[in-house]
Amino acid sequence: MRENRDGVLYALNYGEVSSVAVDPIEKKPLFHFHPASTAFSVGGWGCNFHCLHCQNWEIACTDLPAGTQYLSPEEQVRLASRHRCDGIAWTYNEPAVWFEYTLDCAKLAHARGLYTVYVTNGFLTPEALDMIGPWLDAWRVDVKGFNSVLYSRLARIREWRGILDVAVRARRRWNMHVEVVTNLIPGWNDDDEQLGGIAGWIAGELGDLTPWHVTRFFPMHKLSDASPTSPALIQHAMDVGYGAGLKFVYSGNMGGQEEDTVCYSCGRTIIRRIGYHSEVLALHGSVCAHCGAELNVRMHEAPRGNRGDCDTGVARPQEAS
Repeated sequence: MRENRDGVLYALNYGEVSSVAVDPIEKKPLFHFHPASTAFSVGGWGCNFHCLHCQNWEIACTDLPAGTQYLSPEEQVRLASRHRCDGIAWTYNEPAVWFEYTLDCAKLAHARGLYTVYVTNGFLTPEALDMIGPWLDAWRVDVKGFNSVLYSRLARIREWRGILDVAVRARRRWNMHVEVVTNLIPGWNDDDEQLGGIAGWIAGELGDLTPWHVTRFFPMHKLSDASPTSPALIQHAMDVGYGAGLKFVYSGNMGGQEEDTVCYSCGRTIIRRIGYHSEVLALHGSVCAHCGAELNVRMHEAPRGNRGDCDTGVARPQEAS
């Protein structure tokens, strides 16, 4: 995605999109960030990981193809407003690989009052995070496992702890909203040592109100012969999360299962979800309207637009994980 031409480094993929869609923010998944809002979702090409189970390997594990479609930052923001979106999410592939483009878009988005989201594997330097930090509102990060063996086998990455450091920096220095996703692959990252490590790190470093999404793996790409995750394993991982002190642990990829947000203090349902449809029932700012407990929810002032997916004319892959 980069080329040195006579001493000048060019970003070959600047603005070259693979996928554009209007999605519910819950699809990212982000459950405590502007619930019931819509995000203009944009994907490009390539990734700094080559995960064996990549859901979007057709766009992530590839070079920049010929005949790509260019979308300028100005046009991206205009389309987001035209489709009555509340924000913009860079997703489907790793947003850091077209960092310059997302930075330019984020600045324009904030100027138009749109929120901004990175759906990311988190493999970014602190310096790059600090560059985009003032214009980025949410950091939805994958934590794929909790040791170098897992990251080496699955993603060909050994220096994985920087992912954790940058997530903490996003939360503490830039006050971004952070949610964590772990896609559970049987026999790879489902042991109690890794699950407990992830849950304990979230509770200790990001805070016990940080949502953790444990999602079901389905055979894909170079792990097409692996077994899908059992519902029992998903429930076990959730139990590990709650045992570590987390207040909000959600399942994912479970086929229409309700994933409500329930107040940990009074037990009332605060946000009701069925699939990607959300209904906010009892929030007062970021706290439970019934008992006043802090729930770590960032609310949008005036959610707009339609709650279903909207066809923008470009193929839409799945969220990366």
